[in-house]
Amino acid sequence: MDGDDARHHGGDRVRRAGAAVERGADGVGARPHRPRRLRLHHLLHRLPPLRLLPLAGPRSRQAQLHLHGRRPLLPRPREVVVCGITQYTILCGAVVGYTITAATGIMSVVRSNCRHYKGHGANCSQEGTMYLVMFGVVEVVLSQLPSLEKVTFVSIVAAVMSFTYSFVALFLSAAKFASNHKAYGTIFGSHIGGPGGVSAATRTWSFLQALGNIAFAYTYAMLLIEIQDTVKSPPSENVTMKRASLYGIGVTTAFYVSLGCIGYAAFGNAAPGNVLTGFDEPFWLVDLANVAVVIHLVGAYQVYVQPVFACYESSLRARYPDAAFFHRELAVRLPGRGRGALRFTMCKLVLRTAFVAATTVVSLMLPFFNAILGLLGAAAFWPLTVYFPVTMYITQAKVPRGSGKWVALQALNVGALVVSLLAAVGSVADIVQRLGHVTMFKTQL
Repeated sequence: MDGDDARHHGGDRVRRAGAAVERGADGVGARPHRPRRLRLHHLLHRLPPLRLLPLAGPRSRQAQLHLHGRRPLLPRPREVVVCGITQYTILCGAVVGYTITAATGIMSVVRSNCRHYKGHGANCSQEGTMYLVMFGVVEVVLSQLPSLEKVTFVSIVAAVMSFTYSFVALFLSAAKFASNHKAYGTIFGSHIGGPGGVSAATRTWSFLQALGNIAFAYTYAMLLIEIQDTVKSPPSENVTMKRASLYGIGVTTAFYVSLGCIGYAAFGNAAPGNVLTGFDEPFWLVDLANVAVVIHLVGAYQVYVQPVFACYESSLRARYPDAAFFHRELAVRLPGRGRGALRFTMCKLVLRTAFVAATTVVSLMLPFFNAILGLLGAAAFWPLTVYFPVTMYITQAKVPRGSGKWVALQALNVGALVVSLLAAVGSVADIVQRLGHVTMFKTQL
């Protein structure tokens, strides 16, 4: 997989700032003096989930663990089903992308060391099948953790790693920009026709796919409720999550703007999909950043996959209340832990292992997952980030039909739907194009 194919595989929000935004800026023709558009996009993503949060009062955590568990706020049963299917499809798709990106990060470390010791002109291409399998094995072990509440330490490590590689990428991009003594790139991105240009169709598909990638980078509604239900109170959960959303999206947007603008100014239209692949020296700093990416994705995978485990395991336990496979708890004593023991059910051991194995196999089959992520982002942006939260808010707040607020919310719905449809068209076109020359089960860098 080359650097262009690797873009947007990133683990979560800040990962995509480092690995994707420069290429996204090229795709949409962005430039350093366009923060207003990004702030508007930021608000479109931040406000609808906040509309969903203020559900005060005691409630059962198990009854409302997932986004589609807010059944009383969705007017029609069909909407509940569609919301649930969309949510878990995006979560599953995201962990496939994380697997590919982790393997790409390991290959980048190997290639960086190869070029440092053998020279930048040496043939240091890498094949990533082994690294994909290695990452899958690690996730099989971590997937035996009981629940999302038990992976707090993984989330903390992932957050530290995300800041590490993001600051490294920002520093390297700024240093390259300063050494160039001028800003590369153009106001409208890649030009159409002529030497070094692209066709009008390619430019259009790139623009539309960039919309999908940006939408996917900001979509977090599918995890918002799961995380909220693990927050302790007081203060109330919705107050804590409002503050976390405000700070989290604000910091993320700052990274997006900084890395997008500085990276595009440093590389211009030749910006690599993964900004770290654009640097060879200092090799130890590039290696540090790529190792941080891999460690981050190890944790991000669990944050996204644990709600999926909780969903199907709780359903199976309820459906088969007497089956030992789902209820009988086994214990394995750990050396050096005294009375401590690792407890699990055969359901967790078998099904979670099978799930991780399946996502690993899909990762091997889809080395062009950038286009898939764009499609997933297009599919998730409108329903999960806008439509369902807005619908729930209208139901809960009893917003009168035809009022100014109701019209504004419906206008937001329509605008988000148009963006999602356009992004989906661009991603599908890219998938069709790549299917003609892709090699299944072969990921290269």
